[in-house]
Amino acid sequence: MEILGIGVLTWITFLPIMGMVLVLMIPKEQRDAIRWTSLAFTAVQLVLAVIVVMKFDRSMAGINTQEGMQFVERAAWIDIKSVAWFGRIHIEYLMGIDGLSVTMVLLTALISFIAVISSWTIDKAVKGYFALLLLLNTGMMGVFVSLDFFLFYVFWEVMLLPMYFLIGV
Repeated sequence: MEILGIGVLTWITFLPIMGMVLVLMIPKEQRDAIRWTSLAFTAVQLVLAVIVVMKFDRSMAGINTQEGMQFVERAAWIDIKSVAWFGRIHIEYLMGIDGLSVTMVLLTALISFIAVISSWTIDKAVKGYFALLLLLNTGMMGVFVSLDFFLFYVFWEVMLLPMYFLIGV
Protein backbone atom coordinates (compact mmCIF):
# COMPACT_ATOMS: atom_id res chain seq x y z
CA MET A 1 0.00 0.00 0.00
CA GLU A 2 1.48 3.31 -1.09
CA ILE A 3 0.55 6.94 -0.62
CA LEU A 4 2.06 9.34 -3.17
CA GLY A 5 4.45 6.59 -4.25
CA ILE A 6 5.80 6.08 -0.73
CA GLY A 7 5.00 3.02 1.37
CA VAL A 8 2.53 3.40 4.21
CA LEU A 9 5.01 2.18 6.83
CA THR A 10 7.42 4.92 5.79
CA TRP A 11 4.62 7.45 6.18
CA ILE A 12 3.66 6.10 9.59
CA THR A 13 7.27 6.15 10.73
CA PHE A 14 8.44 9.50 9.38
CA LEU A 15 5.25 11.59 9.61
CA PRO A 16 6.17 12.69 13.16
CA ILE A 17 9.56 13.92 11.87
CA MET A 18 7.71 16.16 9.41
CA GLY A 19 5.59 17.38 12.30
CA MET A 20 8.71 17.99 14.37
CA VAL A 21 10.24 20.12 11.62
CA LEU A 22 7.02 22.12 11.38
CA VAL A 23 6.87 22.52 15.17
CA LEU A 24 10.45 23.79 15.19
CA MET A 25 9.52 26.45 12.60
CA ILE A 26 6.65 27.80 14.71
CA PRO A 27 7.65 30.66 17.05
CA LYS A 28 7.79 29.52 20.67
CA GLU A 29 5.23 32.14 21.72
CA GLN A 30 2.54 30.36 19.68
CA ARG A 31 2.06 27.50 22.11
CA ASP A 32 -1.39 26.53 20.89
CA ALA A 33 -0.17 26.26 17.29
CA ILE A 34 2.63 23.96 18.47
CA ARG A 35 0.16 21.79 20.37
CA TRP A 36 -2.36 21.60 17.52
CA THR A 37 0.36 20.80 14.97
CA SER A 38 1.63 17.95 17.13
CA LEU A 39 -1.90 16.67 17.63
CA ALA A 40 -2.66 16.85 13.90
CA PHE A 41 0.41 14.86 12.90
CA THR A 42 -0.15 12.18 15.53
CA ALA A 43 -3.84 12.00 14.54
CA VAL A 44 -2.92 11.40 10.89
CA GLN A 45 -0.42 8.77 12.03
CA LEU A 46 -3.14 7.08 14.09
CA VAL A 47 -5.52 7.07 11.12
CA LEU A 48 -2.83 5.49 8.92
CA ALA A 49 -2.13 2.88 11.61
CA VAL A 50 -5.83 2.00 11.79
CA ILE A 51 -5.92 1.65 7.98
CA VAL A 52 -2.91 -0.68 8.11
CA VAL A 53 -4.61 -2.82 10.77
CA MET A 54 -7.79 -2.98 8.67
CA LYS A 55 -5.84 -3.97 5.53
CA PHE A 56 -3.65 -6.48 7.37
CA ASP A 57 -4.35 -10.03 6.19
CA ARG A 58 -4.40 -12.14 9.34
CA SER A 59 -4.41 -15.38 7.35
CA MET A 60 -0.92 -14.59 6.02
CA ALA A 61 0.51 -13.62 9.39
CA GLY A 62 3.50 -15.62 10.53
CA ILE A 63 6.77 -14.87 12.25
CA ASN A 64 8.92 -17.71 10.95
CA THR A 65 9.42 -16.55 7.38
CA GLN A 66 9.85 -13.29 5.57
CA GLU A 67 6.87 -14.23 3.40
CA GLY A 68 4.70 -13.76 6.49
CA MET A 69 5.65 -10.09 6.58
CA GLN A 70 3.22 -7.63 5.03
CA PHE A 71 3.52 -4.08 3.70
CA VAL A 72 7.20 -4.81 3.04
CA GLU A 73 9.28 -1.86 1.83
CA ARG A 74 12.81 -2.52 0.63
CA ALA A 75 15.55 -0.30 -0.73
CA ALA A 76 19.31 -0.67 -0.92
CA TRP A 77 20.91 1.59 1.64
CA ILE A 78 24.57 0.84 2.32
CA ASP A 79 26.38 -1.72 0.20
CA ILE A 80 30.15 -1.96 0.57
CA LYS A 81 31.58 -4.81 -1.46
CA SER A 82 34.68 -5.43 0.60
CA VAL A 83 36.04 -4.16 3.85
CA ALA A 84 39.57 -5.33 4.63
CA TRP A 85 38.99 -7.96 7.32
CA PHE A 86 35.22 -7.71 7.67
CA GLY A 87 33.98 -8.76 4.24
CA ARG A 88 30.87 -7.39 2.59
CA ILE A 89 28.56 -4.92 4.33
CA HIS A 90 25.01 -4.93 3.00
CA ILE A 91 22.48 -2.82 4.88
CA GLU A 92 18.96 -2.34 3.55
CA TYR A 93 16.11 -0.01 4.30
CA LEU A 94 13.76 -2.90 5.02
CA MET A 95 10.44 -2.42 6.76
CA GLY A 96 7.49 -4.72 7.23
CA ILE A 97 5.00 -5.92 9.80
CA ASP A 98 3.78 -9.25 11.08
CA GLY A 99 0.98 -10.15 13.47
CA LEU A 100 2.80 -8.89 16.55
CA SER A 101 4.23 -5.68 15.13
CA VAL A 102 0.91 -4.60 13.56
CA THR A 103 -0.51 -4.54 17.09
CA MET A 104 2.50 -2.62 18.40
CA VAL A 105 2.21 -0.06 15.58
CA LEU A 106 -1.44 0.58 16.44
CA LEU A 107 -0.74 0.80 20.17
CA THR A 108 2.22 3.14 19.64
CA ALA A 109 0.15 5.44 17.42
CA LEU A 110 -2.69 5.44 19.95
CA ILE A 111 -0.43 6.06 22.94
CA SER A 112 1.42 8.83 21.09
CA PHE A 113 -1.90 10.51 20.29
CA ILE A 114 -2.98 10.22 23.93
CA ALA A 115 0.43 11.51 25.08
CA VAL A 116 0.00 14.68 23.02
CA ILE A 117 -3.48 15.24 24.45
CA SER A 118 -2.35 14.59 28.02
CA SER A 119 0.59 16.98 27.57
CA TRP A 120 -1.72 19.82 26.58
CA THR A 121 -1.27 21.69 29.88
CA ILE A 122 2.53 21.72 29.80
CA ASP A 123 3.74 25.34 29.88
CA LYS A 124 7.50 24.88 30.30
CA ALA A 125 9.52 24.55 27.06
CA VAL A 126 6.46 23.65 24.98
CA LYS A 127 8.26 23.79 21.64
CA GLY A 128 11.12 21.56 22.74
CA TYR A 129 8.81 19.15 24.54
CA PHE A 130 6.54 18.51 21.57
CA ALA A 131 9.46 18.36 19.12
CA LEU A 132 11.13 15.70 21.27
CA LEU A 133 7.84 13.85 21.71
CA LEU A 134 7.42 13.65 17.93
CA LEU A 135 11.03 12.49 17.51
CA LEU A 136 10.45 9.82 20.15
CA ASN A 137 7.34 8.74 18.25
CA THR A 138 9.40 8.24 15.08
CA GLY A 139 11.95 6.16 16.96
CA MET A 140 9.30 3.95 18.53
CA MET A 141 7.54 3.33 15.23
CA GLY A 142 10.80 2.59 13.47
CA VAL A 143 11.75 0.01 16.07
CA PHE A 144 8.52 -1.91 15.46
CA VAL A 145 8.57 -1.87 11.65
CA SER A 146 12.27 -2.30 10.86
CA LEU A 147 13.35 -5.70 9.58
CA ASP A 148 17.04 -4.91 9.13
CA PHE A 149 19.11 -5.08 12.31
CA PHE A 150 21.14 -1.95 11.50
CA LEU A 151 17.96 0.03 10.77
CA PHE A 152 16.51 -1.27 14.05
CA TYR A 153 19.61 -0.05 15.87
CA VAL A 154 19.36 3.40 14.26
CA PHE A 155 15.73 3.75 15.33
CA TRP A 156 16.56 2.45 18.81
CA GLU A 157 19.20 5.16 19.22
CA VAL A 158 16.83 7.80 17.79
CA MET A 159 14.35 6.76 20.45
CA LEU A 160 16.81 6.95 23.36
CA LEU A 161 17.95 10.55 22.95
CA PRO A 162 14.54 12.29 23.18
CA MET A 163 13.47 9.88 25.92
CA TYR A 164 16.44 10.95 28.01
CA PHE A 165 15.52 14.63 27.72
CA LEU A 166 11.77 14.08 28.13
CA ILE A 167 12.29 12.21 31.37
CA GLY A 168 14.27 15.19 32.63
CA VAL A 169 11.49 17.70 31.84
